[in-house]
Amino acid sequence: MLREMYDGKIDPWQRHNRCSAEQLKLVRKIADEEKYFEDKLTPDDFGRLQALFTMYSEVSEMDECEIYAYGFSVGLLIMQDVISVAKTILPDRCQHK
Repeated sequence: MLREMYDGKIDPWQRHNRCSAEQLKLVRKIADEEKYFEDKLTPDDFGRLQALFTMYSEVSEMDECEIYAYGFSVGLLIMQDVISVAKTILPDRCQHK
């Protein structure tokens, strides 16, 4: 990963487009299905279905937060290893003065 960053293949400041064509297609399909159920269900039942979707979204967001925190922690552990290796390779540059 460090080599890829050095070679310019990874830019830590650049975010990838989160909405691919495949994702947009799926979002449209979800909206169509939601409309279908809105037309078929009673207002109360449809409200419960929407509440269910909201709960799914909340659980998904919690999972994503945990995954982000885990990834960040792994990144810090990688940096600790990099610093440890740097101390053995470049001891003169890694001394605190």
